[in-house]
Amino acid sequence: MTQSANYPTVTVVGAGLAGCEAAWQLVRRGIPVRLIEMKPVKFSPAHKMEGFAELVCSNSLKAEQMTNASGLLKAEMRALDSLILSAAEASRVPAGGALAVDRNLFSDRITQTLRNHPLVTVENAVVDEIPDTPAIIATGPLTDPALTAAIEKLPGAKSLHFFDAAAPIVTAESLDMDKVFRQSRYDRGGSDYLNCPMSEAEYNAFYDALVGAELAELHDFEKKLVFEGCLAVEILASRGRQTLAFGPLKPVGLIDPRTGKEPYAVVQLRQENEAGTLYNLVGFQTRLKWGEQKRVFSMIPGLEHAEFARYGVMHRNTYLNGPDMLGANYALKGNPLLRFAGQLTGVEGYMESTASGLVAAVGLACSLTGKPEPDFTGKTILGALARHVSTPSANFQPMNANYGILEPLEARVKGKRNRYEKLSERAIDVLTEVIKSNEL
Repeated sequence: MTQSANYPTVTVVGAGLAGCEAAWQLVRRGIPVRLIEMKPVKFSPAHKMEGFAELVCSNSLKAEQMTNASGLLKAEMRALDSLILSAAEASRVPAGGALAVDRNLFSDRITQTLRNHPLVTVENAVVDEIPDTPAIIATGPLTDPALTAAIEKLPGAKSLHFFDAAAPIVTAESLDMDKVFRQSRYDRGGSDYLNCPMSEAEYNAFYDALVGAELAELHDFEKKLVFEGCLAVEILASRGRQTLAFGPLKPVGLIDPRTGKEPYAVVQLRQENEAGTLYNLVGFQTRLKWGEQKRVFSMIPGLEHAEFARYGVMHRNTYLNGPDMLGANYALKGNPLLRFAGQLTGVEGYMESTASGLVAAVGLACSLTGKPEPDFTGKTILGALARHVSTPSANFQPMNANYGILEPLEARVKGKRNRYEKLSERAIDVLTEVIKSNEL
Protein backbone atom coordinates (compact mmCIF):
# COMPACT_ATOMS: atom_id res chain seq x y z
CA MET A 1 0.00 0.00 0.00
CA THR A 2 1.18 3.56 -0.60
CA GLN A 3 0.96 6.63 1.56
CA SER A 4 -1.75 9.17 0.93
CA ALA A 5 -1.03 12.86 1.51
CA ASN A 6 -4.34 12.99 3.38
CA TYR A 7 -3.22 10.53 6.04
CA PRO A 8 -1.89 12.20 9.17
CA THR A 9 1.15 10.83 10.99
CA VAL A 10 0.30 8.66 13.99
CA THR A 11 2.48 8.93 17.08
CA VAL A 12 3.17 5.55 18.67
CA VAL A 13 4.74 5.82 22.11
CA GLY A 14 6.73 2.74 23.12
CA ALA A 15 8.60 0.27 20.93
CA GLY A 16 7.72 -2.85 22.88
CA LEU A 17 5.67 -5.69 21.43
CA ALA A 18 2.40 -3.75 21.28
CA GLY A 19 3.95 -0.54 19.97
CA CYS A 20 5.95 -2.29 17.27
CA GLU A 21 2.93 -4.28 16.13
CA ALA A 22 0.82 -1.11 16.09
CA ALA A 23 3.42 0.72 14.01
CA TRP A 24 3.60 -2.16 11.55
CA GLN A 25 -0.16 -2.41 11.10
CA LEU A 26 -0.37 1.32 10.45
CA VAL A 27 2.42 1.52 7.86
CA ARG A 28 1.00 -1.59 6.13
CA ARG A 29 -2.03 0.59 5.47
CA GLY A 30 0.01 3.52 4.17
CA ILE A 31 -0.15 5.61 7.35
CA PRO A 32 3.12 7.24 8.43
CA VAL A 33 4.29 6.59 12.00
CA ARG A 34 6.37 8.55 14.46
CA LEU A 35 7.66 5.84 16.80
CA ILE A 36 8.98 7.19 20.10
CA GLU A 37 11.08 4.90 22.32
CA MET A 38 12.75 6.13 25.52
CA LYS A 39 15.63 3.64 25.36
CA PRO A 40 18.58 4.29 25.39
CA VAL A 41 17.86 7.75 26.81
CA LYS A 42 16.29 6.04 29.82
CA PHE A 43 15.77 2.41 30.81
CA SER A 44 13.03 0.99 32.98
CA PRO A 45 14.10 -1.16 35.96
CA ALA A 46 13.55 -4.33 33.88
CA HIS A 47 14.93 -3.37 30.47
CA LYS A 48 18.57 -3.80 29.42
CA MET A 49 18.67 -3.97 25.61
CA GLU A 50 18.53 -0.97 23.27
CA GLY A 51 16.55 -2.82 20.61
CA PHE A 52 12.79 -2.87 20.12
CA ALA A 53 10.44 -5.59 21.40
CA GLU A 54 12.68 -6.64 24.28
CA LEU A 55 11.43 -9.73 26.12
CA VAL A 56 12.13 -9.13 29.80
CA CYS A 57 10.60 -12.29 31.27
CA SER A 58 10.36 -15.68 29.56
CA ASN A 59 11.38 -16.21 25.93
CA SER A 60 8.31 -18.39 25.39
CA LEU A 61 5.28 -17.08 23.50
CA LYS A 62 3.27 -20.10 24.68
CA ALA A 63 1.47 -22.87 22.82
CA GLU A 64 0.87 -23.13 19.09
CA GLN A 65 -1.78 -25.87 18.98
CA MET A 66 -5.21 -24.87 17.73
CA THR A 67 -6.80 -26.59 20.74
CA ASN A 68 -5.10 -24.00 22.94
CA ALA A 69 -6.27 -20.38 23.18
CA SER A 70 -2.69 -19.16 22.75
CA GLY A 71 -2.45 -21.15 19.53
CA LEU A 72 -5.74 -19.74 18.31
CA LEU A 73 -4.60 -16.20 19.02
CA LYS A 74 -1.46 -16.79 16.95
CA ALA A 75 -3.56 -18.10 14.07
CA GLU A 76 -5.74 -14.99 14.20
CA MET A 77 -2.71 -12.71 14.25
CA ARG A 78 -1.08 -14.61 11.41
CA ALA A 79 -4.16 -13.93 9.30
CA LEU A 80 -3.53 -10.21 9.79
CA ASP A 81 0.19 -10.37 8.95
CA SER A 82 1.52 -9.77 12.47
CA LEU A 83 5.13 -8.51 12.46
CA ILE A 84 5.77 -9.84 15.95
CA LEU A 85 4.54 -13.32 15.07
CA SER A 86 6.54 -13.51 11.83
CA ALA A 87 9.68 -12.37 13.67
CA ALA A 88 9.08 -14.99 16.35
CA GLU A 89 8.69 -17.74 13.79
CA ALA A 90 11.92 -16.65 12.12
CA SER A 91 13.90 -16.71 15.39
CA ARG A 92 12.36 -19.72 17.11
CA VAL A 93 14.25 -22.13 19.37
CA PRO A 94 13.10 -25.65 20.34
CA ALA A 95 10.34 -25.61 22.98
CA GLY A 96 8.08 -28.61 22.40
CA GLY A 97 4.58 -27.48 21.53
CA ALA A 98 5.35 -23.87 22.38
CA LEU A 99 6.75 -21.00 20.31
CA ALA A 100 9.95 -19.80 21.99
CA VAL A 101 12.51 -17.43 20.52
CA ASP A 102 16.11 -16.34 20.67
CA ARG A 103 15.33 -12.97 22.20
CA ASN A 104 18.28 -11.17 20.60
CA LEU A 105 17.49 -12.36 17.06
CA PHE A 106 13.83 -11.63 17.68
CA SER A 107 14.48 -8.05 18.78
CA ASP A 108 17.00 -7.40 16.01
CA ARG A 109 14.60 -8.52 13.30
CA ILE A 110 11.79 -6.28 14.53
CA THR A 111 14.10 -3.32 15.14
CA GLN A 112 15.59 -3.43 11.66
CA THR A 113 12.22 -3.95 9.95
CA LEU A 114 10.77 -0.81 11.49
CA ARG A 115 13.89 1.37 11.40
CA ASN A 116 14.30 0.63 7.69
CA HIS A 117 10.66 1.20 6.76
CA PRO A 118 10.18 4.41 4.72
CA LEU A 119 7.02 5.39 6.59
CA VAL A 120 8.55 5.04 10.09
CA THR A 121 10.42 7.83 11.84
CA VAL A 122 12.08 6.73 15.09
CA GLU A 123 12.75 9.12 17.96
CA ASN A 124 14.52 8.30 21.22
CA ALA A 125 12.99 10.42 23.96
CA VAL A 126 11.13 10.21 27.25
CA VAL A 127 7.49 11.18 26.76
CA ASP A 128 6.02 12.89 29.81
CA GLU A 129 2.66 14.05 28.49
CA ILE A 130 -0.15 12.78 26.30
CA PRO A 131 0.84 13.32 22.65
CA ASP A 132 -1.37 15.16 20.23
CA THR A 133 -3.77 12.81 18.52
CA PRO A 134 -3.82 10.64 16.54
CA ALA A 135 -1.69 8.49 18.82
CA ILE A 136 -1.31 5.05 20.38
CA ILE A 137 0.28 4.81 23.82
CA ALA A 138 1.94 1.44 24.26
CA THR A 139 4.43 2.13 27.02
CA GLY A 140 3.91 -1.12 28.86
CA PRO A 141 3.56 -2.13 32.49
CA LEU A 142 6.59 -0.05 33.48
CA THR A 143 5.39 3.24 32.02
CA ASP A 144 7.56 6.17 33.08
CA PRO A 145 6.11 7.89 36.18
CA ALA A 146 5.69 11.26 34.46
CA LEU A 147 3.61 9.80 31.65
CA THR A 148 1.68 7.66 34.13
CA ALA A 149 0.77 10.83 36.00
CA ALA A 150 -0.44 12.42 32.77
CA ILE A 151 -2.53 9.36 31.91
CA GLU A 152 -4.09 9.35 35.36
CA LYS A 153 -5.53 12.78 34.61
CA LEU A 154 -7.58 11.41 31.71
CA PRO A 155 -11.31 10.83 32.21
CA GLY A 156 -12.03 7.60 34.08
CA ALA A 157 -8.38 6.87 34.73
CA LYS A 158 -7.30 4.90 37.74
CA SER A 159 -3.99 3.08 37.84
CA LEU A 160 -3.75 -0.34 39.41
CA HIS A 161 -0.61 -2.27 40.20
CA PHE A 162 0.51 -5.87 40.31
CA PHE A 163 3.82 -7.72 40.44
CA ASP A 164 5.61 -9.34 37.53
CA ALA A 165 8.46 -11.74 38.29
CA ALA A 166 11.10 -13.05 35.87
CA ALA A 167 12.76 -16.46 36.17
CA PRO A 168 16.54 -16.97 36.37
CA ILE A 169 18.62 -18.10 33.37
CA VAL A 170 21.53 -20.54 33.67
CA THR A 171 24.29 -21.52 31.24
CA ALA A 172 23.97 -24.93 29.59
CA GLU A 173 27.64 -25.78 30.04
CA SER A 174 27.36 -25.42 33.81
CA LEU A 175 24.67 -28.11 34.14
CA ASP A 176 25.47 -31.62 35.36
CA MET A 177 24.15 -33.70 32.47
CA ASP A 178 24.77 -36.90 34.38
CA LYS A 179 21.76 -35.91 36.48
CA VAL A 180 19.74 -33.85 33.99
CA PHE A 181 17.80 -35.64 31.22
CA ARG A 182 16.22 -34.30 28.05
CA GLN A 183 12.52 -35.02 27.51
CA SER A 184 9.16 -33.33 26.91
CA ARG A 185 6.10 -34.41 28.85
CA TYR A 186 4.60 -37.53 27.29
CA ASP A 187 7.33 -37.11 24.60
CA ARG A 188 5.28 -34.36 22.94
CA GLY A 189 7.31 -32.12 20.64
CA GLY A 190 10.49 -34.16 20.85
CA SER A 191 12.97 -33.74 23.69
CA ASP A 192 13.05 -29.98 23.96
CA TYR A 193 13.15 -29.59 27.75
CA LEU A 194 15.92 -30.40 30.20
CA ASN A 195 14.65 -32.03 33.38
CA CYS A 196 16.13 -32.02 36.85
CA PRO A 197 14.58 -34.98 38.75
CA MET A 198 14.13 -34.82 42.51
CA SER A 199 13.68 -37.58 45.05
CA GLU A 200 11.29 -36.97 47.94
CA ALA A 201 14.21 -36.18 50.26
CA GLU A 202 15.75 -33.75 47.73
CA TYR A 203 12.40 -32.06 47.19
CA ASN A 204 11.79 -31.61 50.92
CA ALA A 205 15.26 -30.17 51.49
CA PHE A 206 14.78 -27.77 48.59
CA TYR A 207 11.32 -26.79 49.81
CA ASP A 208 12.55 -26.02 53.32
CA ALA A 209 15.38 -23.88 51.95
CA LEU A 210 13.05 -22.04 49.57
CA VAL A 211 10.39 -21.08 52.12
CA GLY A 212 13.11 -19.98 54.54
CA ALA A 213 15.10 -17.91 52.04
CA GLU A 214 15.49 -14.16 52.30
CA LEU A 215 13.44 -12.02 49.93
CA ALA A 216 14.41 -8.80 48.23
CA GLU A 217 12.80 -5.86 49.99
CA LEU A 218 9.76 -4.29 48.36
CA HIS A 219 8.95 -0.61 48.21
CA ASP A 220 5.85 0.48 50.07
CA PHE A 221 3.97 1.08 46.81
CA GLU A 222 4.68 -2.51 45.74
CA LYS A 223 3.13 -4.23 48.76
CA LYS A 224 -0.55 -4.05 47.86
CA LEU A 225 -1.40 -6.27 44.92
CA VAL A 226 0.01 -9.50 43.48
CA PHE A 227 -1.24 -10.79 40.13
CA GLU A 228 -2.26 -14.43 40.47
CA GLY A 229 -1.12 -15.33 36.95
CA CYS A 230 2.53 -14.54 37.61
CA LEU A 231 3.19 -15.53 41.23
CA ALA A 232 6.74 -15.93 42.49
CA VAL A 233 7.75 -19.54 43.17
CA GLU A 234 8.35 -18.81 46.86
CA ILE A 235 4.80 -17.47 47.21
CA LEU A 236 3.41 -20.62 45.65
CA ALA A 237 5.57 -22.70 48.00
CA SER A 238 4.26 -20.83 51.03
CA ARG A 239 0.79 -22.23 50.31
CA GLY A 240 1.80 -25.73 51.31
CA ARG A 241 4.57 -28.29 51.03
CA GLN A 242 3.00 -30.09 48.07
CA THR A 243 1.95 -27.00 46.09
CA LEU A 244 5.05 -27.04 43.88
CA ALA A 245 5.01 -30.83 43.45
CA PHE A 246 1.49 -30.55 42.03
CA GLY A 247 2.26 -27.30 40.19
CA PRO A 248 5.36 -26.19 38.28
CA LEU A 249 7.42 -29.15 39.60
CA LYS A 250 4.88 -31.85 38.78
CA PRO A 251 6.59 -34.97 37.34
CA VAL A 252 3.60 -36.24 35.36
CA GLY A 253 4.54 -37.50 31.89
CA LEU A 254 8.29 -37.63 32.59
CA ILE A 255 10.40 -40.73 33.16
CA ASP A 256 13.93 -40.55 34.59
CA PRO A 257 16.04 -42.77 32.30
CA ARG A 258 18.38 -43.58 35.20
CA THR A 259 15.61 -45.23 37.21
CA GLY A 260 12.94 -45.97 34.62
CA LYS A 261 10.43 -44.34 36.95
CA GLU A 262 8.59 -41.07 37.36
CA PRO A 263 10.53 -38.79 39.75
CA TYR A 264 8.97 -37.37 42.90
CA ALA A 265 9.29 -33.86 41.42
CA VAL A 266 10.94 -32.29 38.37
CA VAL A 267 12.35 -28.85 37.65
CA GLN A 268 12.18 -28.16 33.91
CA LEU A 269 14.61 -25.96 31.98
CA ARG A 270 13.60 -24.39 28.67
CA GLN A 271 16.05 -23.35 25.96
CA GLU A 272 16.55 -19.60 26.03
CA ASN A 273 18.53 -18.85 22.86
CA GLU A 274 19.03 -20.30 19.39
CA ALA A 275 22.49 -21.59 20.19
CA GLY A 276 21.16 -23.59 23.14
CA THR A 277 23.73 -22.13 25.52
CA LEU A 278 21.19 -20.65 27.94
CA TYR A 279 18.21 -22.18 29.74
CA ASN A 280 15.59 -20.65 32.00
CA LEU A 281 13.98 -22.30 35.01
CA VAL A 282 10.35 -22.88 34.05
CA GLY A 283 7.92 -21.54 36.64
CA PHE A 284 10.67 -20.02 38.80
CA GLN A 285 9.68 -16.37 38.77
CA THR A 286 11.09 -15.05 42.00
CA ARG A 287 11.99 -12.13 44.20
CA LEU A 288 14.57 -13.95 46.31
CA LYS A 289 17.75 -12.00 46.89
CA TRP A 290 20.35 -12.90 44.28
CA GLY A 291 22.65 -14.62 46.78
CA GLU A 292 19.72 -16.66 48.02
CA GLN A 293 18.81 -17.65 44.47
CA LYS A 294 22.32 -19.02 44.00
CA ARG A 295 22.19 -20.91 47.30
CA VAL A 296 18.68 -22.36 47.03
CA PHE A 297 18.45 -23.08 43.30
CA SER A 298 21.85 -24.78 43.37
CA MET A 299 20.19 -27.44 45.53
CA ILE A 300 18.28 -28.61 42.46
CA PRO A 301 19.89 -31.81 41.15
CA GLY A 302 22.02 -30.94 38.13
CA LEU A 303 22.26 -27.27 39.11
CA GLU A 304 24.80 -27.69 41.92
CA HIS A 305 27.40 -25.76 39.92
CA ALA A 306 25.03 -23.74 37.76
CA GLU A 307 26.26 -20.44 36.40
CA PHE A 308 23.47 -17.86 36.53
CA ALA A 309 23.50 -15.69 33.42
CA ARG A 310 20.63 -13.68 34.89
CA TYR A 311 18.98 -13.84 38.28
CA GLY A 312 15.24 -13.55 38.70
CA VAL A 313 13.85 -10.10 39.31
CA MET A 314 10.52 -8.67 40.39
CA HIS A 315 9.04 -5.30 39.55
CA ARG A 316 5.79 -3.39 39.73
CA ASN A 317 3.50 -3.34 36.73
CA THR A 318 0.85 -0.76 35.98
CA TYR A 319 -2.41 -1.17 34.10
CA LEU A 320 -5.38 1.10 33.50
CA ASN A 321 -8.92 0.95 34.76
CA GLY A 322 -9.92 -0.14 31.27
CA PRO A 323 -13.67 -0.51 31.73
CA ASP A 324 -13.96 3.14 32.76
CA MET A 325 -11.48 4.44 30.19
CA LEU A 326 -11.58 2.37 27.03
CA GLY A 327 -14.14 1.79 24.33
CA ALA A 328 -14.03 -0.29 21.18
CA ASN A 329 -10.64 -1.29 19.80
CA TYR A 330 -8.78 0.18 22.81
CA ALA A 331 -9.81 3.77 22.04
CA LEU A 332 -10.11 6.30 24.85
CA LYS A 333 -13.77 6.98 25.51
CA GLY A 334 -14.59 10.37 24.02
CA ASN A 335 -11.46 10.48 21.84
CA PRO A 336 -11.24 7.70 19.24
CA LEU A 337 -7.97 9.15 17.91
CA LEU A 338 -6.18 8.32 21.17
CA ARG A 339 -5.69 4.64 21.84
CA PHE A 340 -3.80 2.44 24.26
CA ALA A 341 -2.17 -0.92 23.70
CA GLY A 342 -0.19 -3.59 25.52
CA GLN A 343 -0.20 -4.63 29.17
CA LEU A 344 -1.08 -1.07 30.10
CA THR A 345 -4.63 -1.85 28.92
CA GLY A 346 -5.09 -4.88 31.14
CA VAL A 347 -4.24 -7.69 28.75
CA GLU A 348 -1.64 -10.05 30.16
CA GLY A 349 1.00 -11.88 28.14
CA TYR A 350 3.36 -11.30 25.25
CA MET A 351 1.01 -12.26 22.43
CA GLU A 352 -1.98 -10.70 24.12
CA SER A 353 -0.09 -7.40 24.34
CA THR A 354 0.87 -7.70 20.69
CA ALA A 355 -2.74 -8.46 19.78
CA SER A 356 -3.96 -5.30 21.49
CA GLY A 357 -1.49 -3.24 19.46
CA LEU A 358 -2.73 -4.91 16.30
CA VAL A 359 -6.40 -4.29 17.04
CA ALA A 360 -5.83 -0.70 18.20
CA ALA A 361 -3.84 0.13 15.06
CA VAL A 362 -6.21 -1.54 12.62
CA GLY A 363 -9.14 0.30 14.17
CA LEU A 364 -7.33 3.64 14.12
CA ALA A 365 -6.18 3.11 10.54
CA CYS A 366 -9.76 2.48 9.43
CA SER A 367 -10.91 5.59 11.27
CA LEU A 368 -8.23 7.74 9.62
CA THR A 369 -8.90 6.39 6.14
CA GLY A 370 -12.65 6.86 6.34
CA LYS A 371 -13.57 3.20 6.65
CA PRO A 372 -15.83 1.67 9.29
CA GLU A 373 -13.89 0.17 12.18
CA PRO A 374 -13.96 -3.62 12.27
CA ASP A 375 -15.77 -5.50 15.01
CA PHE A 376 -13.69 -8.58 15.72
CA THR A 377 -16.58 -9.80 17.91
CA GLY A 378 -16.44 -11.86 21.06
CA LYS A 379 -16.08 -14.99 18.95
CA THR A 380 -12.38 -14.31 18.27
CA ILE A 381 -9.63 -14.02 20.85
CA LEU A 382 -8.66 -10.67 19.33
CA GLY A 383 -12.15 -9.32 19.90
CA ALA A 384 -12.76 -11.03 23.24
CA LEU A 385 -9.62 -9.53 24.79
CA ALA A 386 -10.61 -6.07 23.59
CA ARG A 387 -14.08 -6.54 25.04
CA HIS A 388 -12.68 -7.75 28.36
CA VAL A 389 -10.70 -4.58 28.98
CA SER A 390 -13.66 -2.36 28.05
CA THR A 391 -16.48 -4.22 29.78
CA PRO A 392 -17.68 -2.92 33.18
CA SER A 393 -16.50 -5.13 36.04
CA ALA A 394 -16.58 -4.81 39.81
CA ASN A 395 -13.18 -6.48 40.09
CA PHE A 396 -11.30 -5.78 36.89
CA GLN A 397 -8.10 -7.83 36.53
CA PRO A 398 -5.65 -8.44 33.66
CA MET A 399 -6.57 -11.27 31.31
CA ASN A 400 -4.69 -13.85 29.26
CA ALA A 401 -6.03 -15.50 26.12
CA ASN A 402 -8.37 -18.31 27.11
CA TYR A 403 -11.47 -19.99 25.73
CA GLY A 404 -13.51 -18.79 28.67
CA ILE A 405 -13.63 -15.22 27.35
CA LEU A 406 -15.10 -16.29 23.99
CA GLU A 407 -18.82 -16.23 23.34
CA PRO A 408 -20.17 -19.74 23.94
CA LEU A 409 -21.03 -22.03 21.08
CA GLU A 410 -24.62 -22.06 19.89
CA ALA A 411 -24.88 -25.82 20.41
CA ARG A 412 -23.39 -27.84 23.25
CA VAL A 413 -20.32 -29.89 22.33
CA LYS A 414 -19.22 -32.79 24.51
CA GLY A 415 -15.58 -33.06 25.52
CA LYS A 416 -13.19 -30.21 26.20
CA ARG A 417 -10.94 -30.91 23.25
CA ASN A 418 -13.87 -31.11 20.84
CA ARG A 419 -15.31 -27.90 22.27
CA TYR A 420 -11.99 -26.09 21.87
CA GLU A 421 -11.68 -27.30 18.28
CA LYS A 422 -15.15 -25.98 17.46
CA LEU A 423 -14.44 -22.64 19.13
CA SER A 424 -11.21 -22.31 17.16
CA GLU A 425 -12.88 -23.25 13.87
CA ARG A 426 -15.63 -20.70 14.48
CA ALA A 427 -13.12 -18.00 15.43
CA ILE A 428 -11.14 -18.42 12.21
CA ASP A 429 -14.33 -18.43 10.13
CA VAL A 430 -15.54 -15.24 11.82
CA LEU A 431 -12.18 -13.53 11.46
CA THR A 432 -11.93 -14.50 7.80
CA GLU A 433 -15.28 -12.82 7.17
CA VAL A 434 -14.26 -9.71 9.17
CA ILE A 435 -11.08 -9.39 7.12
CA LYS A 436 -12.95 -9.83 3.86
CA SER A 437 -15.88 -7.54 4.61
CA ASN A 438 -13.66 -4.76 5.99
CA GLU A 439 -10.94 -5.20 3.36
CA LEU A 440 -8.29 -5.53 6.07
